[in-house]
Amino acid sequence: MSGLFGYLVFRALWGFAGLLPEPVMRHLGYGAGYLMSFFQRKRLAMAERHQRRILGPEVDARRAARRAFGFYGRYYAEVFWMRPRRRRRVLEISEVEDLSILKEAVAAPPGVILAVGHLGNFEAAGLKAAAEGARVLGVAEALANERVVRWFIKLRAMMGIDILLTGRGARTMDTLVRCLEEGKVVALPCDRDLKANGIPVTLFGEETTLPAGPLALACRTGATVLPVGTYSHRKAGNRFRIYPPLAVPTEGTLEERVQLGTRRLAAVLEEIIAEAPEQWHVMVPNWPSDREER
Repeated sequence: MSGLFGYLVFRALWGFAGLLPEPVMRHLGYGAGYLMSFFQRKRLAMAERHQRRILGPEVDARRAARRAFGFYGRYYAEVFWMRPRRRRRVLEISEVEDLSILKEAVAAPPGVILAVGHLGNFEAAGLKAAAEGARVLGVAEALANERVVRWFIKLRAMMGIDILLTGRGARTMDTLVRCLEEGKVVALPCDRDLKANGIPVTLFGEETTLPAGPLALACRTGATVLPVGTYSHRKAGNRFRIYPPLAVPTEGTLEERVQLGTRRLAAVLEEIIAEAPEQWHVMVPNWPSDREER
């Protein structure tokens, strides 16, 4: 959706979700996402391929893919439901495993890179991190619909997340380097290579590419890379898992270090996704063979 109409649709959903009690919002969001799986056949087929990769050929991939749609719907419902007065409640029902790892990394220069995937409610993770003294700077694409972009930036600011827009001539890498050198916390998605020109890795037994950004930044700045799993509870609330610092290579050329480090990150990413595959929100081509099938 583009222009004023798309913006009004999002604002209407935001207004409607905000009126609902939390349990109703959560179940309605899951149900709406599950229902959408019956209309988005191409995305459903792609989600099935991904679920087979993660869970094996014997899995009921159609059922797992529909559940992924359900959790995706729940994620959007929770984002639209959020209001400033509800932040305390979201914090109360969100837990962090190994929080000490994050606090130790934040206390040590020169900054922290949170390597996150498209799982669960990652906005709620930003809110929890900010409450623990680690306000996050995220990166988002500068979409054509500027009204929607500005509105989403405001929503994420309400969750304690600052946003850096990419594209349109923005010097994203230089800005992120400066932020890390200032000791800030940067969150970067690491499970999708949108341009398909990243670092070759093996992910769930098949060759693909992952974005070079997290390791390129770490190698340039010396920042700590913390992989993070973000999951929704079966009922209300969220669970966030902080993984130990990734071993960032220190020997070899910059290109060699980024490649080796990204392969190490891919191994951790497999573990993060496999913990809750039905919550992985990637329903578009993510492996070269996916694009060949389209």
